[in-house]
Amino acid sequence: MNTIIKTKWIITCPKCWFKKEEKIPGTECMYFYECKKCKTRLKSLSWDCCVFCSYWDTKCIPKQLEGEK
Repeated sequence: MNTIIKTKWIITCPKCWFKKEEKIPGTECMYFYECKKCKTRLKSLSWDCCVFCSYWDTKCIPKQLEGEK
């Protein structure tokens, strides 16, 4: 079975609620992200592996490959 991997995400800043579509820079987890509007530096939440899993609308590529939604 072929797995479809999503490589573009919509991130939502929890401070200003700005939404931005971003393309994942590879298959690695990303631990920090700066909001393009308010410049807040986002850090992954303690229970998530990266900012993709914490603030994006889809899990990171490694989690997608594991079969998590």
